[in-house]
Amino acid sequence: MAWQSPIAPGLSWYQATVDDRPEYPPLDGSRSVDVAIIGGGFTGLQAAYNLAISGVSVLLIEAHRIGDGASGRNGGQFGTGQRAWPDELEAELGYERSKALFDMAERAKHYVQDFAAAQAIDMDYLPGQLNVSHKPGQDKSYRSSADIMATRYGYPHVAFMDGKETAERLGTNRYHCGVRDTGTGHIHPLKLIVGLARAAKAAGADIREMTKALSIRQAGGKTMIETPTGTITATRVLIATNAYIGNLEPVTAAHVMPIRSFIGATVPLDKFPDIIPGSEAVADSRFVVRYFRKSRDGRLLFGGREAYTADNPIDISSHIRRQIAEVYPALHSIEMTHAWGGSVGITLPRKPFARDVMPGVTSIGGYSGHGVMLSNYCGKLYADSILGKAPDLDLLKDLKIPPFPGGARLRTPLLFLALTWYALRDRF
Repeated sequence: MAWQSPIAPGLSWYQATVDDRPEYPPLDGSRSVDVAIIGGGFTGLQAAYNLAISGVSVLLIEAHRIGDGASGRNGGQFGTGQRAWPDELEAELGYERSKALFDMAERAKHYVQDFAAAQAIDMDYLPGQLNVSHKPGQDKSYRSSADIMATRYGYPHVAFMDGKETAERLGTNRYHCGVRDTGTGHIHPLKLIVGLARAAKAAGADIREMTKALSIRQAGGKTMIETPTGTITATRVLIATNAYIGNLEPVTAAHVMPIRSFIGATVPLDKFPDIIPGSEAVADSRFVVRYFRKSRDGRLLFGGREAYTADNPIDISSHIRRQIAEVYPALHSIEMTHAWGGSVGITLPRKPFARDVMPGVTSIGGYSGHGVMLSNYCGKLYADSILGKAPDLDLLKDLKIPPFPGGARLRTPLLFLALTWYALRDRF
């Protein structure tokens, strides 16, 4: 019987196409370790792998199953750089910091690809990304961004697309211009995280599923994590829960908010060869971004219905199909084989959140829809910081990430109002 996650509605196409998804036992008593990790997504597992392979004793707990959160259910797109265009970050942070963040993201991209190759993980990698404008009149901005990436940031893999090329590469006239990026691609995220968990386990990490962290307290220079089945005592702790922080730790909860995002998979598009003929991933310019791509077997995987409440739609497929039809009218009645969703973590400025929230306790998350490669790399960077290696994590710790306004009671309704306003702006 297929596993139905209690935290994410629907059964994903990813889950249906993973042959073997190992289960890991729950914690069965108290433990003492060098490093404890809360959260079994890309960040937590990469930290566990890199620490364990270096001889550090590490215990990772996951409240549900590995892959139930955003790491196993996301759109699978790598992207390039940070979430914002490099020139946008440069205007805010200056060239030096913007370039450092861009280069870090490039290292993240190569790290994930090299890691998968070294561990013999077939993550269904397909090359190419198209970033496209849903509004007319943005040609100058898109052309400028592509030129700046190529010249000032040393990234020669991007090229501006006019309206004609954009329509040809997407198979729709819905978008007005874009940027083609041949230096990145997209993956099957659940295959990557299943392989990553295996690698971390083989390296010596103790992985425990179905083990929820109930509270964190400190005494005598140690941190204690209470779970239903035992207490974990550790010298260092990584909180890598992202959107699922809940009430566990208040600083993270104030800075990383969950939103719901939903994806649908169609039957293979054998009868529609003009739709994304190059099999690239696509992301548009909406604040409530629509992201879609062709899978290795030719399906359209389309994500685009974000929700800013904890509610799940009764019928995910119908919502996704309507958005598909807006972009591809010929697919208005296409059969949807899978539809699923879950929470992703965002920050107010849509930049990653990395901070020491207690002595010896670091929290990393809030990748804001740009986390496939960054979340993996941040896990490695956390391990590097413990091992005394390169301090790249400081690039993210130095970012100014303000808390969401309103306090615990008003934070969610204020977020709903703000993001609904941005969603309305996307229409005009």
